Amino acid sequence: MCGIAGIARMNHQNVPDLHRKLRVMNKLQKHRGPDGEGTWCHPTGAFGFAHVRLSIIDLTSGDQPMTDRAGNWIVFNGEIYNYIELRKVLGEENFITTSDTEVILVAYRKWGESCLDHLRGMFAFAIWDEKNQRLFCARDHFGIKPLYFTVQDETFHFASEIKALLPFVPRIATCIDALKDYFVFQLCLKEKTLFKDIMELQPGHKLIVSNGSLRVERYWEVYYNLDFDHTPKYFQEELRRRFEDSVRLHLRSDVPVGAYLSGGADSSIVGVAAAKHYDNNDFKAFHGKFSMGALYDESAYAESVAAMYGMHLYQIEITSQDFVDSIQKVIYHLDYPVAGPGSFPQYHVSKLASQHRKVVLGGQGGDEIFGGYVRYLVAYFEQCIQGAINGSLHNGNFIVTYESIIPNLVALQNYKPMLRAFWRDGLFEDLDRRYYHLINRSQDLSKEITWNELGDYSPFESFQSIFNGGNVGKESYFDKMTHFDFKTLLPALLQVEDRMSMAHGLESRVPILDRPIVEFAATMPSNIKFKDGTLKKILIDAMRDLLPDLIFSRKNKMGFPVPLGEWIQGDLKDFIHDIFHSRAARERPYFNTDAIIQGLSSESKFGRKIWGLLSLELWHREFHDREHEYKQILQEDLN
Repeated sequence: MCGIAGIARMNHQNVPDLHRKLRVMNKLQKHRGPDGEGTWCHPTGAFGFAHVRLSIIDLTSGDQPMTDRAGNWIVFNGEIYNYIELRKVLGEENFITTSDTEVILVAYRKWGESCLDHLRGMFAFAIWDEKNQRLFCARDHFGIKPLYFTVQDETFHFASEIKALLPFVPRIATCIDALKDYFVFQLCLKEKTLFKDIMELQPGHKLIVSNGSLRVERYWEVYYNLDFDHTPKYFQEELRRRFEDSVRLHLRSDVPVGAYLSGGADSSIVGVAAAKHYDNNDFKAFHGKFSMGALYDESAYAESVAAMYGMHLYQIEITSQDFVDSIQKVIYHLDYPVAGPGSFPQYHVSKLASQHRKVVLGGQGGDEIFGGYVRYLVAYFEQCIQGAINGSLHNGNFIVTYESIIPNLVALQNYKPMLRAFWRDGLFEDLDRRYYHLINRSQDLSKEITWNELGDYSPFESFQSIFNGGNVGKESYFDKMTHFDFKTLLPALLQVEDRMSMAHGLESRVPILDRPIVEFAATMPSNIKFKDGTLKKILIDAMRDLLPDLIFSRKNKMGFPVPLGEWIQGDLKDFIHDIFHSRAARERPYFNTDAIIQGLSSESKFGRKIWGLLSLELWHREFHDREHEYKQILQEDLN
């Protein structure tokens, strides 16, 4: 696990002060790799790589940038979990080190760009191909590891984090289309970031710089080709087999591995499957909680799982003072705000884990692959009502009936505000409009945002292009919803996972996001994954014997809820009011600060409006207001 960066002059001319610029990029990403750093400059001075290292595999001979015997060079961030198997295929005689980095180099020399078809893991890498005089970059299938880039004055710059690119852009400015996405989804769609002129290489994509041009292409897609020939038992057994194989590979490391244990099903399944590979109760797990009542304290569930398998569970209690002390650091490490306030507690649990382990496993991906979000239940409940009214409930277009879904509606007890907003208008519209309405977080921002200044770009049209993608069957509402979240929300959550762990020099691995699992899950009919409206039904059935019943039977899992709504009215009232009353906040474009301040007193318990607006203000302070510091760093003493 590392931080990577590089500069390539697209016309092959010399890059002035190349080595110093690469060292600056390393300095800005040093937290990602506290165990070492390196740079490489091509003899022409037109290309160069930078790397900071967190040593996990091949602790002694895996330094980067790395070269092979053909003149190619690589910088790589991530882990290739099947590197041992690939070494055998590629020939042991072709290797000098035991690192997975060298496996990518040798695989590229043998298969070219098709090497991506053989890699099983999380990765972002760049290879300088000396023979063909081109730069080849790629990002893993799901977006576990990041890669950002910008082109300035015919010079291509890339890095693991945006902050390493900021010294090289003309000015730090906001991408208005991305900002509009953020107001709607609290994330950016497709290649956009909140920074103008800085793009993200999307998951499952590759990038080639050659002959003075830049080309980005998709190399992998998930296709929902449904298998109606097999029984639920087959899907359960095959899923269990693939999952256990994934955990086995994800435990490959030259340092001990631990796990997050949130108290929910996904992290519990991963943690238990990993702990079974450890002897003498030596497996360490990590949990964070808020002492604000049952809604915010899930430690009892984590403790029950840990006790069942003899894990050593480390816990941290997170307070409102922790929010004051760390929220600016959280925004800094995120690069730009995405998703909900879960990044804040994740920062603290990662800090705890880093004190005991260099590698942890997490349960990220289960909700998007197998359908774990309560909003899917809300959306389907509406369709069941419509089908019952129209007499079309049993014509094959629905995977659950309103009779069977009723017992699961208890899961909606904490989602009454969502239900009221969802059914306020647009009832029974087209499926894409209904799901857009369900996830649209801008509906309560009519007064806080000056929408007429944000241009004509339509987030809904971008949403439609993903939701109605040709790789998803037209009949399955469930697949369309989960696929949209897989392509948008999941990469945003993985950004949080990566940044909050790497802020503390910790590697986070996500075994559920293994290509054999994801591609297999896409073949499962919705009535297998979501039978009778039971969220993650297939995952529960496949793993039921691993965990105590209280984990699978609970109906109140909220996904690491933060008591921000309550803190705003109490402990954090002065802190947040001071931020929005500041002169800097009042002068921001596109915001009506008076309306924001008026809304502080009415923020709901699990509302995310203030979180979204607060994060943007802190982001402006951290990057826009400090633009001169990012420019000045190019002239500073780096020693």
